[in-house]
Amino acid sequence: MKTLQGVVSSLKQAKTVTVVVTNRWQHPIYKKYVKRSKKYACHYENVTLAEGDTVVIQECRPISKTKRFKVMSKVEN
Repeated sequence: MKTLQGVVSSLKQAKTVTVVVTNRWQHPIYKKYVKRSKKYACHYENVTLAEGDTVVIQECRPISKTKRFKVMSKVEN
């Protein structure tokens, strides 16, 4: 199962949260570090979240057309 860590960007849907996961990788020719980010629609229940919280998400069975991940826990800062 794939596990990722990201930041909550939207809480406007019921039982769904949008999480932005940012990855850094080194360009093979120029050797410069580049950031890439991707948004994931994640299912959550029984977890109190706010925008800007860091969360751990895990891959799961398809819950809806776009939801393939669920929120496992909130990371304490």
